[in-house]
Amino acid sequence: MREDNRNLIVAIALSLAILLGWQYFFAAPQAERQRQAAQQQQSTQVNPTAPNQPPSPSQAGGASPTVPGTVPSTPAAPTVQTREAALASSPRVAIDTPAIAGSINLRGGRIDDVSLKNYRETVDPKSPIIVLLSPTGTQNPYYAEFGWVGAQAGSLPNQNTVWTADKTSLTPGNPVTLTWQNEQGLVFRRTIAVDDKFMFTVKDAVENRGSTPVTLQSYGLVSRHGKPITLGYYVLHEGMIGVLGDEGLQEITYANLDKKEPISGGSTVGQIWNSVTGGFLGITDKYWAAAVIPDQTQPFQGSFTSLQGQTTDRIYQATVAGTAQTLQPGATIEVTQRLFAGAKEVATIDSYHETYNIKNFDLLIDWGWFYFITKPLFKVLDFFFRLFGNFGIAILLVTVLLKILFFPLANKSYRSMAKMKAVQPEMASIRERYGDDKMKQQQALMELYRKEKINPVAGCWPVLIQIPVFFALYKVLFVTIEMRHAPFFGWIRDLAAPDPTSIFNLFGLLPYNPGAVPVIGHFLMLGVWPILMGITMWLQMKMNPEPPDPVQKQVFAWMPVIFTFMLGSFPAGLVIYWAWNNLLSVTQQAFIMKRNGVKIELFDNLRKTFSRKTSPAKG
Repeated sequence: MREDNRNLIVAIALSLAILLGWQYFFAAPQAERQRQAAQQQQSTQVNPTAPNQPPSPSQAGGASPTVPGTVPSTPAAPTVQTREAALASSPRVAIDTPAIAGSINLRGGRIDDVSLKNYRETVDPKSPIIVLLSPTGTQNPYYAEFGWVGAQAGSLPNQNTVWTADKTSLTPGNPVTLTWQNEQGLVFRRTIAVDDKFMFTVKDAVENRGSTPVTLQSYGLVSRHGKPITLGYYVLHEGMIGVLGDEGLQEITYANLDKKEPISGGSTVGQIWNSVTGGFLGITDKYWAAAVIPDQTQPFQGSFTSLQGQTTDRIYQATVAGTAQTLQPGATIEVTQRLFAGAKEVATIDSYHETYNIKNFDLLIDWGWFYFITKPLFKVLDFFFRLFGNFGIAILLVTVLLKILFFPLANKSYRSMAKMKAVQPEMASIRERYGDDKMKQQQALMELYRKEKINPVAGCWPVLIQIPVFFALYKVLFVTIEMRHAPFFGWIRDLAAPDPTSIFNLFGLLPYNPGAVPVIGHFLMLGVWPILMGITMWLQMKMNPEPPDPVQKQVFAWMPVIFTFMLGSFPAGLVIYWAWNNLLSVTQQAFIMKRNGVKIELFDNLRKTFSRKTSPAKG
């Protein structure tokens, strides 16, 4: 028994070490990164870092590819200015849809100004809307560009080309056509359309009015200047993302892209995929993304590249390059590409996947390895959300459905546990009879199990079943934008964020924020729902007889406390699920125990616990 106790103590000590290490090295740094990212986003959008000095035409542009699949030589570092000044420095066509607001830059023909009307930075409805794409000249440019490259074709449209537009605004159902002509008689027309969500359709046509044939190659790219502050969670990918034909899903973080081999011996590093058909390439954040989508029937070259700029910022680029085409005099060629720039809404992404037959476009959302569990779980949650209008209620209902679905297995498990409780006197007798002879003791116990038809590991099944569901729900809460800022009731205004209350400031009655305390702040943010979860876990443990061994008894007594602190920093929706699941488990276990004639220990254990606490000390 001493050896068992020692092993148990070691296991608990390791668990606590992992918990403390996770809080210190993982949870706290991630929260700090998230805070820094929010500050960076706010300063980029609002606070100028340099005087409002409009850039010169050469500065207003940025990097354009000279060879498809590569980043060109580094452009001159522009003067950093406010977003408003950068937007005012060039002629523009306004973009106005139910989902986005922004503009197209007529200098360069870039889509470099996109804000998401329906999403805000915080749960405060008066906070600024999310800005996704920003023009060159701002602190962190982020834009999409389309065009042509080719030899002996004369001047080609670049970042400094000023296009002529046939309209002053782009709205759903009313596309805009941009035109420009070079000195060799090549007429370039770019027709840009947008739907009521986040998809742009870009048709680039070239008419050869000259006297000689030319060879051209189309491209589309998404470029981001500067490495953004990422959350860094292992369950979430942020950075370069794409599906490249049969090569499948490709995910590369910013840091890993910087470590890639140089391309063609230059200063640009990255990775290139040649002659692939179907898919997309882009850059993704947790909830937003920008991705170029080529013709799904034609082969293309895809690449992720990184280049050190003249400033300290790097330039990250996802590029699609089409097949070279020869354009004869009097002929016209046309290429259609698409740009997704917006929120990664599940229904919207799935709709684009089906409507445009984009290969594996649904993988733009990071469903993870357990895709087959995570996505169906979201679909069920979303169904109940649309029915009741509250994702918290949806979580409660899905938990009930899961209990019903796994009831036969849980029933069998609890029945086996009930039989184990019934034969505990015999088990104690066997251990006493054989003393330290572990082999004979184990043989006698196995014989007792066979005789009574008991599966000693059956009691683990309810916990084992709960683990994948727990992580799938955690993934859904963490990566789906539908859960972002989704309220429950009362003080829970965001199911994807931790419970904002804390017992250490009496749930807001005392005027200080425990989370701001260095190092241990995460431990002090112990809200109402984590405490309720701990209480339900404690009740669940009180359903069973107290262990005879004093060490095991102390371990089981402290487990609810440990889990309460551990889940205090988890999303509120996950804690609500766990608390509700515990309560249902207590009800289910009591029902099964009563059916099998096994005494329910809950009330006796509660009586003992409180009587020990209230009885006077002996003198």
